[in-house]
Amino acid sequence: MKKELGTFLLLVVLCIVVTALNPRFLAPANLQNMARLIGAYGIFSIGLGLVIITGGIDLSVGSLFALLGVLLSMMLTEWGWSSVLAVLVVIGAGMAFGSLHGFLITRVRVQPFIVTLCGLLFYRGLARFIANDETKGFGSAAGFETLRNVATGSLVGIPTPFVLLAVISLVMWVVLHRSVYGRYLFAVGRNEVAARYSGINSRNVVASAYILSGALAGIAGIVFAFYTNSISPSSHGNFFELYGIAAAVLGGCSLRGGEGSIIGILIGTALLQVLQNLVNLLGIPSSLNFAVMGAVILIGVIADQILQRRAS
Repeated sequence: MKKELGTFLLLVVLCIVVTALNPRFLAPANLQNMARLIGAYGIFSIGLGLVIITGGIDLSVGSLFALLGVLLSMMLTEWGWSSVLAVLVVIGAGMAFGSLHGFLITRVRVQPFIVTLCGLLFYRGLARFIANDETKGFGSAAGFETLRNVATGSLVGIPTPFVLLAVISLVMWVVLHRSVYGRYLFAVGRNEVAARYSGINSRNVVASAYILSGALAGIAGIVFAFYTNSISPSSHGNFFELYGIAAAVLGGCSLRGGEGSIIGILIGTALLQVLQNLVNLLGIPSSLNFAVMGAVILIGVIADQILQRRAS
């Protein structure tokens, strides 16, 4: 809890500083938009956090968003599929790709970095091929207005992506912190060999983390597709995996595995979005966004190293 508390205090201080520098930070429109983005980013960041807890990594999320966004647009606007079927196929595809990652990592014994790096390249190329390198979108969303409203609308003034994040977070908190499966995830992340000798099927546990991450990426991919309403297969979702990894690391997930919490990931996601908002409100060049992300990840890793040394 010390990591989460420290990150939360940093978030509070940062909000106070941003408000002092630019009072527009507390404008209802700005808070609504920030809550919408926290919801969208938080959903897939939780999935990445589960993978990191097992000692793995997933670099393919951004490219997966491009592929799933292109497929969703084509299913709804060109192929005439129903909203329910399209959503199920997109989430199912995310789980299928996660299952493929898990199989290659646990059965073929390829390093997670290599598997997901190849996924990053493969999904992006496949998205460009399927879309013929053309930008896809949803137009006026005729025939699937309900799905668009669920993805981009509001519920009693709260953006639906944020509401969705709250529901998913509650479920995943129970799964990670109050279930046997959650204990298995932490055990495998701390020491996979010891976990295997204690009777845990570590291969299935690791593979399941990638499947869950794929499912959450599918849900977030739908939200992002409707949020942008324009899916360019060559750039949609670029570097989104960095935001997810940074949020998890900031929230207390150790890249060594075996540590992390849902609450910490949520705080890390909020902190990153406040930083992003600070960049926009202060007119700082957007080209520095990635520099900020890199610095955040580096600071998180250094802090983890220091805490590990003190603990030992």
